[in-house]
Amino acid sequence: MDAPTYDIAISGAGPVGSALALILAAKSPDPRRIALIGRHAAALPGAAPAAQAPPDPRTLALNHGSRVLLEQLGAWPGASASIDVVHVSQRGRLGRTLIDCAELGVARLGSVVAYDALLASLRRALARSGVALLEAPPGRAVTGPVEPDRGGRRVSSALAVQSDGSRPQGIRRDYKQHAVLATVRAARPRQGWAFERFTAQGPLAVLPHPQGNDVYGIVWCCPPAQAQRLLALDGPAFEAALHDAFGDRLGRFLCLGERHVFPLSLHAGPSLLDARTVAIGNAAQTLHPVAGQGLNLGLRDAAQLGQALAPWLARPHTDAGHLLAQFARNRRPDRWLTAGITDFLPRVFTTGNPLVEHACGLALLTLDLLPALRNTLARQLLQGLRS
Repeated sequence: MDAPTYDIAISGAGPVGSALALILAAKSPDPRRIALIGRHAAALPGAAPAAQAPPDPRTLALNHGSRVLLEQLGAWPGASASIDVVHVSQRGRLGRTLIDCAELGVARLGSVVAYDALLASLRRALARSGVALLEAPPGRAVTGPVEPDRGGRRVSSALAVQSDGSRPQGIRRDYKQHAVLATVRAARPRQGWAFERFTAQGPLAVLPHPQGNDVYGIVWCCPPAQAQRLLALDGPAFEAALHDAFGDRLGRFLCLGERHVFPLSLHAGPSLLDARTVAIGNAAQTLHPVAGQGLNLGLRDAAQLGQALAPWLARPHTDAGHLLAQFARNRRPDRWLTAGITDFLPRVFTTGNPLVEHACGLALLTLDLLPALRNTLARQLLQGLRS
């Protein structure tokens, strides 16, 4: 029987799959034995240029640990906005807390980058890495010696990784919320400050934006009908609605560009799919955007999988099943704690129960008064559980 074409095939060339390919390439004696499959892989030499895709409207909040990882991979984008302080509050109730990078002893809590800028920097790093870049729709990379199908979507490999572009099968929750994305200019900006404001309809995040010190990215989570109404408003009406929901901390807002709407849901499944296949990133868990944890969790998946497979890359003919099983066990606490936090927060603040709302306000006040408790939560959001 013929040997597999690749040692490892990664299905999904988004940020998490691309980062994993770079991590493995740095540890592998032959990066050409690593395949990255997806629509966003760097163009192959001589390939016809793909049709120009519309700009991706998303901005990404990357925590301190994610930035360190991407800088080590040579894939940090040139333009970013620092998050030095996070202000957490609840609309209509007392209680708020501040999380400050100085208190945690780090240069910044995180950074905000444009999705397209991050992907472009990852592509440039991949072009230098030696990884085999297979331009194809993300499909299931299969283990064992098989022939590719006509669409080129099946790739033979000793190990397979499912990453970006695939949803896990398992736990599912429809939050009955959509996220309205917008970019605005603030009349009274506060450089380095990010805001998470919980409302009765859902969380509202106001994030520094790489376009400028007075520009902010809006992630406004609310019921689908409200999201469609917000999308249909003209600029001044949307700006007034945003000011009413957020308050006057940054003054008046001015809309920049178009608004976009995305449905929100939780999907979570196992990391270990079979003895030679693992899932990471969006293929393992898709989270609510509150606190911006989804991509950060996926990058931790990639970092720990690369660490787990480092010994095997020197001997790819040996069985890696025990390494994948250990990886899945090690990732479980961080995955489920992060998923639990991001699942709990958007639901507890939207119960509509005044007693619960007051209790949430008291919790924010308690966090503000007890640095040890606040910093424990902050460090989880900053770097996750490490194993």
